[in-house]
Amino acid sequence: MTATTPTAKLLELGITLPPVSVPAAAYVPFVKTGRLVFLSGHIAKRDGKPWVGQLGVDVDTATGQQAARAVAIDLLGTLSAAAGSLDRVARLVKVLSLVNSAPTFTEHHLVTNGCSQLLAEVFGERGAHARSAFGVAQIPFGACVEIELIAELMD
Repeated sequence: MTATTPTAKLLELGITLPPVSVPAAAYVPFVKTGRLVFLSGHIAKRDGKPWVGQLGVDVDTATGQQAARAVAIDLLGTLSAAAGSLDRVARLVKVLSLVNSAPTFTEHHLVTNGCSQLLAEVFGERGAHARSAFGVAQIPFGACVEIELIAELMD
């Protein structure tokens, strides 16, 4: 059985990667150092606009998972640009997720699964990553989720 490449898996899933988003402030979309690439935080977007809301107030966990999945697709677009191809990614290292949430909301880890599950589906074993998920009082533009990513590239 032949292993599926990330590029082939995206095609199979019907996912088209977006171009790298223009930063909203004084930062760059990614930084490469050695074989590591650090992607800046990407906010959830729906129809090209910030996907606003607060988990536990006006966004439920399932919708938050959809938002996190949308962020994963944007992250993959940036990672592809940084690496030259997703097929050059040796492994995903770390995902850090910020969830705009009410003080009583406790399912940040489940929201973040929307991102992690897609990454695992695209990269297989190379997609297994360390992860942190935090609840925060607010995210730029009122977005419901922001996620950053660290990956290791092949030589």
